[in-house]
Amino acid sequence: MNGIYRLLGGIALLSLAGCAAQQGSGQALQQAASDFQKVKEDPDVLRSAPKDVIRAGESLARAERLSSYLGSGSDVSHYAYLSSRYSEIAREHSNLTLSQEQMATMDLERQRLQLALREAKLAVVQQQGKWVEDQIQLATTQSDRGLVMTLGDVLFDQGDAQLKGSANRTMLKIVQYLQLNPRRVVRVEGYTDNTGDRQSNLKLSQDRAQAVADLLADLGVDEKRIQVRGYGERFPVDVNATERGRARNRRVEIVFSDDKGRLGVPREVDEGARRAE
Repeated sequence: MNGIYRLLGGIALLSLAGCAAQQGSGQALQQAASDFQKVKEDPDVLRSAPKDVIRAGESLARAERLSSYLGSGSDVSHYAYLSSRYSEIAREHSNLTLSQEQMATMDLERQRLQLALREAKLAVVQQQGKWVEDQIQLATTQSDRGLVMTLGDVLFDQGDAQLKGSANRTMLKIVQYLQLNPRRVVRVEGYTDNTGDRQSNLKLSQDRAQAVADLLADLGVDEKRIQVRGYGERFPVDVNATERGRARNRRVEIVFSDDKGRLGVPREVDEGARRAE
């Protein structure tokens, strides 16, 4: 009798173990079905990870078939786990793809904004460039030497070659104009009235012209694009008999080349030619 009781007890334990295994596999199967349902109904997952969704469905179908067989709880749990894992992988792939797409969209938007900013800056530069061109045209006169801008002696103290701060705005316009017209060159010419001796006036005119040329170079104009001449009291534009006339004669003139970099002949050459005649 005792042997029969032991046998029946062992069968009962095996039955309980089987029920527990089936219960565990049933929960795994339920979870796998829920996971698969979620990814199957998500259009983003289906679009970005269709193969993983298919594998999840295949593993779930196999687990469901095995669940009807007695003693196949471990196999059911195994394929249910595989199904859930494929569903998880499909979701991860979808999230990664969405992140990459969002980054690509953001990058395109950033590029679009950068392009818009460059275009806006270009428009501003073009507008400023036109303004500078207009300002230079208004401040210059056409002569046989080319386009000439006259800087009066108000930019210098009397007898001094040091540029005043009031010259900066004018110099900046000239620099901008030369930046917009990189093939143009300039000749800076200095002049004085006839007060004082001729040699001192010649040196003062050269020093003032050089001061203007140095400032242009400091502001970024290549020195090779700048010529310097000092004429002293020669070539007056007004009589030296009045203070007004002398003030007009104390000047620096900036001669601009044409757009191909061709400057007019310097005045001393013309003077020499006239003397030869």
